[in-house]
Amino acid sequence: MQKKEIPLMEFDSKEGKARPEHFDSNTKNLPERCVIAFSKTSVQEKAEEYGARQISEISSCTCNLPIYEIDIDGVKIALVAGFIGSAGAVAEIHELCAAGVRKIIACGSSGTLTPQPLGALVIPDSAVRDEGASFHYAPPSYEIEADADVVKHVEKTLTKLGLPHVTGKTWTTDAFYRETEDKVALRRSQGCLTVEMECSAMIAASRFLGAKFGQILYCGDDLSGEGYDSRNFTRADVRHHLIDYSLECVKGL
Repeated sequence: MQKKEIPLMEFDSKEGKARPEHFDSNTKNLPERCVIAFSKTSVQEKAEEYGARQISEISSCTCNLPIYEIDIDGVKIALVAGFIGSAGAVAEIHELCAAGVRKIIACGSSGTLTPQPLGALVIPDSAVRDEGASFHYAPPSYEIEADADVVKHVEKTLTKLGLPHVTGKTWTTDAFYRETEDKVALRRSQGCLTVEMECSAMIAASRFLGAKFGQILYCGDDLSGEGYDSRNFTRADVRHHLIDYSLECVKGL
């Protein structure tokens, strides 16, 4: 391995020294299919609504995330909240895959970079890699493409459910408070519809680990105009239903 100009360019495809199976807390024997939702309260509400049982948890030094098992039409699906940010998200995916997960649909909010109504659905088909974790799972590049087959499957499923949606590029960044006016303008000129904190890293990690991955975003806070508008996006009705859409998508994946 050769030293590069900056450390993130030094991708190594070999297996890491520390692996999930080295830790006693690592979960085991999960269903093949999994939904990761970036709303812990929504996960808890849906688990109760579906009468799901907790089968394990993702453990960390700061918080534990329960993993529930939901049975839909005889298909067992794991449901778990997601760690915010690229580093936590890929560590979670790594642990889930080590426990048997092979098909993942993630869902959550995003900032909209173009005028879109609160709750509008977006399916990412590529992502700008403005975060750090993906560079440990895929060779350096400016953008990363999502799995085209999974994107088409999610599109088809949402259409079948009668849900309007658009497909396009997202901007993944580690720095929520550094989405400057000039960066927003640049990303918009590159075709980005949304901004969030995990997509490019989750695409890279899932591909590296041999899992299929797709995502459904909803447009939450608004960065498309002058200033910033939160639009109370955490209270959007779609937040409650997004897990249902994701479960339906992963069920047929």
